[in-house]
Amino acid sequence: MFVPLTIKDHLERADLVYGDRIGILDEPDQPALPLEDMTYGEFALKAKAMAKGFEGLGVGQKSRVALVSHNASRMLTFLFGTTVWGRIGVPINFRLNQEEISYIIEHSGAEVLLVDPELEDDLKGIKVKHFISLGNESDEILYKAGEPSLWTPDEDATATINYTSGTTARPKGVEMTHRMLWTNAAIFGWQTGVSDRDVYLHTLPMFHCNGWGMPFALTAMGVPQVVLRKVDGNEILKRIEKHGVTLLCGAPAVVVAILDAAAEWDGPIPGAGKTRIVVAGAPPPTSIIERIETELNWEFIQIYGLTETAPLLTMSRGRSEWDELSTNKRAKLLGRAGAPAIGVSLKVAEDGEICARSNHVLKGYWNQPEATSEAIRDGWFHTGDGGYIDDDNYVTIADRKKDVIISGGENISSIEVEDVLFAHEQVTEVAVIGVPDEKWGETVKALVVVEGDILEEELIAFCREKLAHYKCPTTIEFRNELSRTATGKLQKYKLRAPYWDGHEKQVN
Repeated sequence: MFVPLTIKDHLERADLVYGDRIGILDEPDQPALPLEDMTYGEFALKAKAMAKGFEGLGVGQKSRVALVSHNASRMLTFLFGTTVWGRIGVPINFRLNQEEISYIIEHSGAEVLLVDPELEDDLKGIKVKHFISLGNESDEILYKAGEPSLWTPDEDATATINYTSGTTARPKGVEMTHRMLWTNAAIFGWQTGVSDRDVYLHTLPMFHCNGWGMPFALTAMGVPQVVLRKVDGNEILKRIEKHGVTLLCGAPAVVVAILDAAAEWDGPIPGAGKTRIVVAGAPPPTSIIERIETELNWEFIQIYGLTETAPLLTMSRGRSEWDELSTNKRAKLLGRAGAPAIGVSLKVAEDGEICARSNHVLKGYWNQPEATSEAIRDGWFHTGDGGYIDDDNYVTIADRKKDVIISGGENISSIEVEDVLFAHEQVTEVAVIGVPDEKWGETVKALVVVEGDILEEELIAFCREKLAHYKCPTTIEFRNELSRTATGKLQKYKLRAPYWDGHEKQVN
C-alpha cells in the first residue's frame, strides 16, 4: 500500500487526537488584534477557512501565496492553510526591504502577498494581484466558511518555496516538497524527543525554513505552541515561566540574549532541569554551551543544515557515554555539528566540502535549473561548507567554501553587499568578509579602496539605502589595495585570516 506523505497528515492528526487541547497561543503584543487561543480543532477549522478564502479570491491550487510577517498565529495558519489544500506557500524574511521582496514576488509568481501591519507602509509599493495587510479586516477576506476544493495528495508536489541568500546577488527559491517537509519533521521531532507533554516557544522566525519544520512536528504531536513575536531575553524567560515551556529553537544570538537576561533574573531560572534548546545557524563557542548547562540548567542540542535540506542534516545531543565527563569536555563534544540524522548520508569531497544525501534535500531551485545542477551533482547535494568527519562519525564545520556570511542566524551574500558598494562612484575595489563577533557570531566587514575622501559612516548609510540593515557592513576598513592572485581574483582567505587568528574554526 502506498499513501502519499503530505502536510495534511499533521493537521488531521492534531484535529483527530488533540482537537480539544489548546494548541496555539498567539502573541499578545502585536499591531493586529491577536487571534484568540485556539484548540487544535479550532486551528484545523481556521486553516480550512483560509484555504476557502484563497479559493474565493480566485487563487487556484499550485498558485503561490507569499507572506511577510513576524511570528504570529496567522502565520502558523498560513503554513497549513496553503499547503494542505494544494497551494504553495512562500514565507519571506521580514527583514528584507521592498526591492528585495518585490524580486521574490515576481520570481515566485505569487498572486497574494500577506503583510504584517507593521511592515505595510514600507511594502505597499510592491506590485502583486492581492496585497493584504493581516488583521481583522483581512480575516474577513481570508477566513471563509465552507468546504474548499479537495486536493489530490501528491508527496512530490511543491509545498513551499523558501528563498535563501547564497553566493549570488539574488536569492534562490528552494522548492520543498510535501515529502521533504514530512520526513524532516518526523526525524527532527523524533531525535529531539518531541511529545505531547512538551510546550514549545516560537523564538525562531517561522519564515526560517518553515520554522525548521517544527510547526509540522509539533502540530502532529499536539504540542501547545506559544507564539513570540520578537526576540527579547527577559520576555523569553517570562514566557517559559508562565507557560511551562520545555522546548525552543534559535540562533546563537538568541542564546546570548537569554543568558544576559538570566544574569539579571530574580529567582530560579525558568525551565531549569526541564527545557531543551536547539541551536543552529552557526556553531556557538564552547563557553556558551557550558553556560547553557551551568547557568540555565537547560539541555543544549545543536543541529546543522541548510534551507536546501529542510534543514536537518546532523544533530549533536548529549549521550549517556558523556554523562560523567566534565562540563567543559562535554561542551567541546557538543560543539561539533553532530552525527548524521536518520536517513542522512554525508561525505567529504576531495576539496573538503561537506556533501549530503537524504529524503529532504531540495527538489530544485524554483525556475533555476542551472543552479540546481550546480548544487546537486552525481547524486549528492554540495553544501558549500568545508569540514571534516571524526572517527566517531561526528561532523565539524570548519570553514565556509561558499561566499556567504551567517550573522545572527541570517545568511548574507557577500557578493550582494559588494555589488551595492561597487555602485558608489568613489569605490574602486571592495571585498566583503565575515569577521568574528561575540553577539552575532559573525558580522559583516567591508574592505574597500576608494578615490577621494569619504567617511565610513557615509558608505554604511549608502548600503542601508539599498539593503536590509542586517546585511550592511558594521565596519568598513579602507585599504590601498586588496590581495589578489596573478589572474586578478580576490584572495579572500588571506583577507579574512588576520581577523580569525587564534580561532580553531573559520566560522563562528
